[in-house]
Amino acid sequence: MIMASIGKFLADWTVDGAGIKPVFESYLKLLTEKGGVELDFNERPGVSYSLRARHVNQKTRSLFAMVDIIDDDPENRWLSVCFYGDMVTDPDGLGDLVPGGLLGEDGHCFDLEDAEGAAYLQARLEEACSSAAKG
Repeated sequence: MIMASIGKFLADWTVDGAGIKPVFESYLKLLTEKGGVELDFNERPGVSYSLRARHVNQKTRSLFAMVDIIDDDPENRWLSVCFYGDMVTDPDGLGDLVPGGLLGEDGHCFDLEDAEGAAYLQARLEEACSSAAKG
């Protein structure tokens, strides 16, 4: 069901002025290939499309990563990728600490308006997934 919703959304995403769609697809692929990762997809057209990843080993948190496609301008969507502050590092200082900003806990969020920086965020996704797998 979730993958059908995501598939329909991706099929309907035909204009991608910022080149973000392939980045989102690569993150989706990474998360679907990780063992123990469960996904949820929340659609709010005109606001955001939110991919939320949770590891089955997590006991107290409902996710380890939230990949939001910001839909305020459907022709130039961008990503906001957030993690719990204690689950990732930010060696290049590219993210923003958001106190209480991720489901009431401190979050570390990264905005991606084009494909530059995609590899850096992919490394953060890997890091958060590894952290979440430890429970």
